[in-house]
Amino acid sequence: MTRVTELPGSIPVFPLPGALLLPRARLPLHLFEPRYLQMLEDALKTPTRLIGMVQPNARPNGDKGALHRIGCAGRVTQFSETEDGRYMITLSGISRFRLGDELEGFTPYRKFEVNWDGFDRDQGGPEQDRGFDRDAFLGLLDRYFSARDLSADWATLKEADNELLINSLSMLLDFEPEEKQALLEAPSLSTRRETLVTLIEYALRGGQSEDILQ
Repeated sequence: MTRVTELPGSIPVFPLPGALLLPRARLPLHLFEPRYLQMLEDALKTPTRLIGMVQPNARPNGDKGALHRIGCAGRVTQFSETEDGRYMITLSGISRFRLGDELEGFTPYRKFEVNWDGFDRDQGGPEQDRGFDRDAFLGLLDRYFSARDLSADWATLKEADNELLINSLSMLLDFEPEEKQALLEAPSLSTRRETLVTLIEYALRGGQSEDILQ
């Protein structure tokens, strides 16, 4: 496990709308743009092999390069090259961070100074959610999947520990980028679970304030 004393003061950043990475979770990515292939090559040369995942921040002033200030860094733990030069990689979530200044340089990708303060808990063991009503949550999830005509591996869902279940669903379910950012910024697993439940209930209402559809 990468400890906070080993985390670098700057990392490459991959802005990708809707792609959420959380600590102790895994995110598969498909890299094909030349700038991100270069980013991967450079990251693999570093001791930590970190890449920061950040949500673009759509602003009314039209600044297309704006980013949310909190992201999550992942360590490249798997990668394979396809015959046409693309890469399939897996990032394992290490810790969230706050963006600092963007570094100007000669790389085709973006690189930022980052601050890891306040996210020490991300680097520990699995978080607990002692107020989690698992049966009620799985019932709500069943209704959500049915309403969206989605299939699920219920055996795997039922066997997953609480953190893996909550974080995996936060990453996989089809929420808007701003909703994904809210899940990322949740200060604890219980807060993330509460946010996740709210988003699922809202989706079941069709975005309306009426009672949840039966």
